Amino acid sequence: MSLDNPVRTLNPEVARKIAAGEVIDRPNAIIRELMDNAVDSGASKITVEINGGGIDKIRVIDNGCGMTKEDLQNCARPHATSKISTEIDLMNLTTLGFRGEALASIAAVSRLTISSGQWKMQSSITEDHLLEPSAEYKGTIVQSEGLFENFPARRQFLKRPATEALMCKNTFIEKAMAKPQIAFTLIQDGQQKINLPENQSLKDRFIQANSYLEDSALFFPISYKGQDFSFDVILGEPAVSRSNKKDIFIYTNGRKIQEYSLVQAVEYGGQGFFPNGTYPVAAVFININPNLVDFNIHPAKREARFYDISELHHALSSTIKNFYRQYTRQNFEEGKSLDDVREFDFNQMAQIKSNFSNQNQTSKAGENSPNQSENKSFAEAHFDFNNLENLGGGESQENKRAPDNNLSSSSNYTNHIQYKNNYSSDSSFNDFRSKYLGLSKGTGNKSSENMSSANLAQSALFASGNLNANEKTSNITYVGKCLGTFLLAEKNNVLYFIDQHAAHERIIFDKLMASQGKTQELLIPYKIKTESKNQDKQMEKLSDGLKKIGFNAVKIEDGEWHITSIPERWTGSEYDLRSLLFVKQVEPEEIIRSIAAMTACKAAIKDGYVIDDDAAKRIIEKTFELDDPHCPHGRPIYTVISREKLFELVKRT
Repeated sequence: MSLDNPVRTLNPEVARKIAAGEVIDRPNAIIRELMDNAVDSGASKITVEINGGGIDKIRVIDNGCGMTKEDLQNCARPHATSKISTEIDLMNLTTLGFRGEALASIAAVSRLTISSGQWKMQSSITEDHLLEPSAEYKGTIVQSEGLFENFPARRQFLKRPATEALMCKNTFIEKAMAKPQIAFTLIQDGQQKINLPENQSLKDRFIQANSYLEDSALFFPISYKGQDFSFDVILGEPAVSRSNKKDIFIYTNGRKIQEYSLVQAVEYGGQGFFPNGTYPVAAVFININPNLVDFNIHPAKREARFYDISELHHALSSTIKNFYRQYTRQNFEEGKSLDDVREFDFNQMAQIKSNFSNQNQTSKAGENSPNQSENKSFAEAHFDFNNLENLGGGESQENKRAPDNNLSSSSNYTNHIQYKNNYSSDSSFNDFRSKYLGLSKGTGNKSSENMSSANLAQSALFASGNLNANEKTSNITYVGKCLGTFLLAEKNNVLYFIDQHAAHERIIFDKLMASQGKTQELLIPYKIKTESKNQDKQMEKLSDGLKKIGFNAVKIEDGEWHITSIPERWTGSEYDLRSLLFVKQVEPEEIIRSIAAMTACKAAIKDGYVIDDDAAKRIIEKTFELDDPHCPHGRPIYTVISREKLFELVKRT
């Protein structure tokens, strides 16, 4: 520097304030640190009291092991701790606190008082460990008063007491959730706000701590045990969803952390069971070998670094997905209707009907004359055949199935799809049928040039087999169609409103997933370069799974892999694949699933697309055969209303 500004050593008071600012930035940080210490003390009961949002006073009381006089003489000095002694201990942490910064930082920005045994210690920026005798207490009482009163520049950035109190409450809940064996009480301005009893189950603690309004029967505990790690997960069923990821909690060795890849694993696990834009409610409690995780990478210990997170990511996403798959299948097979958790909303249905009517009126307003309507080109029809044509791929001849002979002569795909009369009589319509669908007028014959996606939709919907023999399709009465979107069916005194697009999409999706593995060879292989030995190991673990879905991965040398073939429907690039594997940590089955979901969505009949009764009946039959009554994107295929509910709505007794 210059002569006017030489380098100098800061005086101890300024240095302590700077160091404290990294640990204590607002009242909830004090609660975080003191609750960690209370848990580490072996306490079975912890009480947190706050006044004025924690700015005026914070007091944490525990019945743990307590502190000796010697402990009190040293505890609030910088980096004073009883939990580690060498740097090696940092890689084998079994406690929540370990750095010895908390009490020293609190004393630097507030008035700190600690009572334990028969002694009381006071420390602040102006007092240095003043000890005096006090009434005996078995445990520890730690109190902070006047936060930032000696640091006005920091205090002016605090929010209103009510807002700070809410942050303190959230931190209290965060700490209490992972320790159901401990009783926690939160008192705010003299009023008890939260009281969590000791020895609760993880599920009960999770629900009570977060004050969830959903029935506890909608939450389920699941577990996994591996060689170096295990985890317990509390999951809300698909009816319990949120519009953001704030209710996905990740705990590692009792500490809540922010770990994007593990939140992503929960999201992937619920993929296909939650509609787009919604996420599960979940708490993941991981127990891992301390040697495989480093918590000493963030001032507030909010983050952690894992030695190899890929195996944990895979186990977590797979376990959650298996749960949702089995849970959904079990409910479906037991005949539980979706209105057990989703009550039919007639107001919403009325709104849909209104929107649909408005669309029809707008369409009619654009038709100036009958002649103009008759001369419309076929490209303006409801169904976008251009998108279907461009999907590519196509099925091999051995995987194509003949139409079901049990159906009437109208069992070709186009005859099940009725356009407006002006299209069905138009010559361009017949030309299109012959060219792209391989169907001549009035017959079910196929031409040699079939459109792949139309064949896909046709074979998925009209696969051979005696559907009436299936118990799931018995006692079904087809009622009709409504609002251009829903197919109505009655079964066991329950009326089903089936979304024709979602149902058809799921039928096609299941067919695609059952016939995955078709590949196309690459003239120039993808070159995937790994950045570490962990990524090499990850590729070795994923290679078999990638091969099953069509990506043939060959190891050339350490740090370099070649992808010599890809799935026939893959449209991504080399960069996309590398990003999916190493950045997003996507499992191979999820890659093919996303491809199949996109293909099925484009190939399925759309909202407002009018189909005849034979096609509607076949969709309904196949809907009741599905193992999972959700579209690939997680939307329910149908909603239901019972006879009793209808009687109640019309006041019938």
